[in-house]
Amino acid sequence: MWSYRKSLQYPINIKKKDLKMAKYIVTQYGGSNGELAAALRYLNQRYTMPDNRGKALLTDIGTEELAHVEMISTMLYQLMKDATLDELREAGLDKHYAEHGKALFPTDANGVPFTVTYFATTGDPLADLSEDMAAEQKARAVYENLIDLATDPDVIEPLLWLRQREIVHYARFKELFEYYSNKKNKA
Repeated sequence: MWSYRKSLQYPINIKKKDLKMAKYIVTQYGGSNGELAAALRYLNQRYTMPDNRGKALLTDIGTEELAHVEMISTMLYQLMKDATLDELREAGLDKHYAEHGKALFPTDANGVPFTVTYFATTGDPLADLSEDMAAEQKARAVYENLIDLATDPDVIEPLLWLRQREIVHYARFKELFEYYSNKKNKA
């Protein structure tokens, strides 16, 4: 089922270290509205979709969200590359360093670790798709906030690309929601 291409969906080449931006962007790795939560939500919900159309869409988008995790991880790595301990302290990343060194670890911007409570599943396709549409809108809003905080075009461009994918995912979920809604109303 899985096919892995050893390239990112969108090129990331951040040349300037920016630990404060890394501290913000980590929320799209392990925060409640981040890519990891989305990937796990959709890949989990696909099993209770009533047909192959729903299963395929959730599998496709869930898989793409995993690719977005890889993009966010790459951004974090490049933003933090070669940081000194003093720089980590100054950016407020000393607590992260105490637990994880310079390793990536899924948290939100406040350092709260990832938890599966960030995603919900009910087994009801309409309820789950409503959750999915809301998740995509929240992720879009977070990307817009991150874009507002960013000053480096090398950071802004991939954030804009990721924001656009949230809009596309929302539209696909809305189409599926309407399809199931119409099907239910006709039954």
